Amino acid sequence: MGTFYDTISGLDWLQVTDSIAQKTNNDVLVALHKTNLTLEDFKALISPAAIPHLETMARLSQAATQKRFGKVMQFYIPMYLSNECSNHCIYCGFNHNNHVDRKTLTDDEIEAEIKIIKSMGYDNVLLLTGEHPRIAGVGYIEHAIRLCREHFSAINLEVFPMEVSQYERLIKAGANSVFVYQETYNKEMYGHFHPKGMKSNYHYRLETPERLATAGIHRVGLGALIGLQQWRTEMFYLAAHLHYMTHHFWKTKYSISFPRIRPAEGEFVPSYHMTDKEFAQTLFAMRIFDNDVEIAMSTRESPELRNNFVTLGVTSLSAASKTDPGGYANPDTSLEQFHISDDRSVKDMAEMVRSKGYDVIFKDWDRILN
Repeated sequence: MGTFYDTISGLDWLQVTDSIAQKTNNDVLVALHKTNLTLEDFKALISPAAIPHLETMARLSQAATQKRFGKVMQFYIPMYLSNECSNHCIYCGFNHNNHVDRKTLTDDEIEAEIKIIKSMGYDNVLLLTGEHPRIAGVGYIEHAIRLCREHFSAINLEVFPMEVSQYERLIKAGANSVFVYQETYNKEMYGHFHPKGMKSNYHYRLETPERLATAGIHRVGLGALIGLQQWRTEMFYLAAHLHYMTHHFWKTKYSISFPRIRPAEGEFVPSYHMTDKEFAQTLFAMRIFDNDVEIAMSTRESPELRNNFVTLGVTSLSAASKTDPGGYANPDTSLEQFHISDDRSVKDMAEMVRSKGYDVIFKDWDRILN
């Protein structure tokens, strides 16, 4: 079996971009009337030709989500363990070159974070670190999982890419899901955004989801960072990645996210912009393309946008998030990865979701259903 890297090696970025632009209104109509969509159909749904059909896409997205997931919204919260990072990603607040204070939480500090997060009602936590294996390596992450395991029914990770055997250690410790974003699928430009550090290895990062699935992880999170390259082309490669994974590793569950670049230390200015309407088009297209994938929406997005998408395709929301290590017990914005956009409390978010006729779940619903 070839890898996803092998699968996309024959694709040309510019040709894919042109192919999306050439999709017609008829191509969109054909895609909208299909039950099982191809990647060519997905191109049509993210093309400019699909913009007049956003209302139809919204209805299809809503219907598919409610049929698969019901009228339920899962809440999760990020807990940053460390902002130490050996990478030089030019868009990230944790960039090794940025002159920011660095912090890695001690056991007592992790316990303090757990106490506050539990007081908010959460039973589903996302543990994050920068990518610095020497300071916050496999052993440190494994220990943090064990500290959290007795307090949370689901422990998810967003950490540096690892080998299969290392993931097996973390799964044994209690890890339920791992999220790893390619950031950009444009191989030619990848090195520009990731000039140094372990993240500079495009090939190794791209095949991380396959190592995760091989290790037996319950769920893999995929995504691309919106703003680095043409968003339509990025989204096609993301859909292709999801398609590959669901067909070759069908026992694994999948989650998708569409993070847009937010202001951060270093003042990186994105070259490409995705409007809210285009964000909606992307989300609807992905839901229509894959009815089963979970779609997460973080506090990077505005309150207004998050309110609107509760009923239209999103299945997971974060609330009251902090992006700095120790940020719940001792907030320090000088340590944060990026500035959030939606700072509402868990209570306010839950009330908003319930006002739309949806139930809020603080546990991992997939485990409940299984």
